[in-house]
Amino acid sequence: MNYRYSRSSDAAAVQGDYGLRSYMARVYNYMAAGLGITGAVSYFVYNVPSLLYTVHTSPLRYLFMLAPLALVLMFSFRIHKMSLSAAQGCFWAYASLMGVSLSYLFVLYSGESITRVFFITAIMFLSMSIWGHTTKRDLTEFGSFLFMGLVGLVIASLVNLFMHSSMLHFVTSVVGVLVFTGLTAYDTQKIKSAYYYGSGSSAEALGKQAVYGALTLYLDFINIFISLLHIMGERK
Repeated sequence: MNYRYSRSSDAAAVQGDYGLRSYMARVYNYMAAGLGITGAVSYFVYNVPSLLYTVHTSPLRYLFMLAPLALVLMFSFRIHKMSLSAAQGCFWAYASLMGVSLSYLFVLYSGESITRVFFITAIMFLSMSIWGHTTKRDLTEFGSFLFMGLVGLVIASLVNLFMHSSMLHFVTSVVGVLVFTGLTAYDTQKIKSAYYYGSGSSAEALGKQAVYGALTLYLDFINIFISLLHIMGERK
């Protein structure tokens, strides 16, 4: 064995592992900051009755319902054309709008219930994300299955807007927990693979990639949390 070659290979492997750890830490930090903004904005809106009333009862409620969707679609399709600062700003704006939209949760559920479900969600999310990051199994094969489950979940939720079935609501919540828990592991592995694929890219490109990965995991976390709250939350 060539000793010099072995030393250089080991150094490259260590550098690669450090780069991945730094990248994933950046993704999780963005995500955690986004969740913090969402929680803070939600609680603020809830504690300003006039603002809460405007957000959820006036015609403006449709704006706050559709704006996050429009923003995430724009983010998804234009991420490669944005600057890093624009991508970051888009993510913070999305997290803030979600905070406004989710302020109704404080009206429906007790604070203790929200806190308890949040920590349960955090444990589930971290467990699945760590597994998705460390497993040697290729989770790509589950991607199509999870996407089909997501499409079915969206259709069932839209149907229930008209049916108002408590049973269907419960079923969609259970399915939502399963689908987004699976997506957490799948998306984590996908983010890890994207790092290796784009490791030769510029720092700006990797930065935008980290923001996009944070948005993906943020959505998984939020949807697990809401679904669990529907199942386990104690209503006021």
